[in-house]
Amino acid sequence: QVQLVESGGGSVQAGDSLRLSCVASGRGFPFSYYGMGWFRQAPGKEREFVATINGNGGSTLYADSVKGRFTISRDNTKTTMYLQLNKLKPEDTAVYFCGRTKGFTFSSQEIAYDFWGQGTQVTVSS
Repeated sequence: QVQLVESGGGSVQAGDSLRLSCVASGRGFPFSYYGMGWFRQAPGKEREFVATINGNGGSTLYADSVKGRFTISRDNTKTTMYLQLNKLKPEDTAVYFCGRTKGFTFSSQEIAYDFWGQGTQVTVSS
C-alpha cells in the first residue's frame, strides 16, 4: 500500500505564491519508478488535471490554465513531489490532490493513476 500526503495549502491573496508538497510512503517499487501528478477540484466542479511529471523528473506537462505560473518538480531522494504556485488567481481556488501513476510515464488522465492523497486546500482571494 502507498500513502500520499499533501501539505502546503493555505489562504492567500491574488498574485501571491505557495508551494505544495506531496510525500509518498509505503511498500512497493522505488518512488522514482512512477510518474506523479497534481489535480485540483473546485467547489461544484469536477476534478481537473493541473500538472504531471515522469519518474526521473525529466519530462513534465501542464494544463494550459497554469502553464507559465506553476512548476512541478520532484526529489526522489526524499520521495517528495512539489508544485510551486506563482501569480495565483482566484480561479485557482480548489482542493489540490497528488496522485501516482501506474507506471514510469506521466499522464493528464485520472484513469492512469492508482493512488491519491487526501488533498490540501488552496484559497485565493482577490
